[in-house]
Amino acid sequence: MDAAGWGLGAAVLTASIVEMVEALTIVMAMGMTRGWRSTLTGVVAALIALAGFTAAAGYALATWLPEAALQLTIGTLLLIFGLQWLRKAILRSSGRKAMHDEDLIFAQEVSAAKAADTVNRGGLDWFAFTVSFKGVFLEGVEVVFIVITFGLTAHNMPVAIVAAVVGVLAVLVVGVAARGPLSRVPENTLKYGVGLLLAAFGTYWSVEGLGVLTPHHESLSWPGSDLAIVALILAWYLLSRIMIRSLRRPVAPSSKTPATQPIERISEEV
Repeated sequence: MDAAGWGLGAAVLTASIVEMVEALTIVMAMGMTRGWRSTLTGVVAALIALAGFTAAAGYALATWLPEAALQLTIGTLLLIFGLQWLRKAILRSSGRKAMHDEDLIFAQEVSAAKAADTVNRGGLDWFAFTVSFKGVFLEGVEVVFIVITFGLTAHNMPVAIVAAVVGVLAVLVVGVAARGPLSRVPENTLKYGVGLLLAAFGTYWSVEGLGVLTPHHESLSWPGSDLAIVALILAWYLLSRIMIRSLRRPVAPSSKTPATQPIERISEEV
């Protein structure tokens, strides 16, 4: 397998683990607090919805866009998506944003589940069903997006699908064994890595896709072919470290926000 194939597998596997750890926390909180029947029904419903979404989105992207336009569209989306992950990783590493705490999130979900009213219809607790469905679907959509975009653009859907399935199963097995949130998973580090991979692949494919603007509408080529991806990962890593180092400097006092209270910790959640 070439460099693009290994990068594809690593990005999808890591993203799947990160997203499913977050989904598992929600499912565990609902199941242990409100009951497993309604919770698992919500999970199954979310998986069915995800299957339909995957089929529709994959078909649309594969049939409606020529290769260069597909690369430009998907590359741009991946770059935007990756920069969002990198932004949070940079803010966390520099101390401007609180670290993602799975134990705290689990406790908050349990507290909300205990405080919510019970509404039973059709034999289901609709609070547990809705929260589980929403959690699995929203986290799953991000995984599906990465699988489809990476698989189609790299012309290697099997690797993307297998990597996603392995990541989901790994989290499921470990979660069942632990019977609780996977707080020991280095989620912040994994998100940093995924952000680097998404930004690098997004840059690579979006530049290739610029060929759609040329008279022949053919994809552009990078010097060194797929090895350019390695250089892009390194470039994004060095840029992110520079930004982390810069953001660690003391914040100048202002009339709105005290210098000792980082802005991101005030305004953002996990």
